[in-house]
Amino acid sequence: MDMKSDEDTLRSAYRAFNARDIEAALELMHPDVDWPNAWEGGRVVGHAAVRDYWTRQFSAISSRVEPDRFTEEPDGAITVDVHQVVHDAQTGQLLSDSRVRHRYRIADGLVARMDVL
Repeated sequence: MDMKSDEDTLRSAYRAFNARDIEAALELMHPDVDWPNAWEGGRVVGHAAVRDYWTRQFSAISSRVEPDRFTEEPDGAITVDVHQVVHDAQTGQLLSDSRVRHRYRIADGLVARMDVL
């Protein structure tokens, strides 16, 4: 595992998410990516499911996530401490301003799994 390369991949994914560039974010994910549906509950698997989830999410809430720190775990996972700000997509009302931890599994240079801790 190359921590620097994986961190670069994750930084690119956060930039794509914040820009609402779903296709650019998906290019950084394994075709069978396992992703948390943190907004509605449960998990989604694969590019089409993540695309559908984010399309629904972006129509209702506008979230911005800025990574602050990347930590390589003993098992090879990467934990990212992020500052997350969420607004109502329609009214702009602030819904949440918090610190969150995300944990990633990278396989072959692509995001294979993400968990919200």
